[in-house]
Amino acid sequence: MNRPIVFIIGLLVAAATASGATFFAIRSKGSEKPMSEERRVTREKFFGSKTELPSIEKGQEMRPRW
Repeated sequence: MNRPIVFIIGLLVAAATASGATFFAIRSKGSEKPMSEERRVTREKFFGSKTELPSIEKGQEMRPRW
């Protein structure tokens, strides 16, 4: 076979391998066990909770006070 065909076949094999690896990696993430309460509390403490921030009151500005 000539070079371009071998190169294209190699690229197709690499793309198929990458797609398969991605599929199996994503699929294996779904089977993780749920987080323990201790880890959940630590995560919320570090990243913040999922609650929305309070709305800005009328007349309050978003700039530093100096």
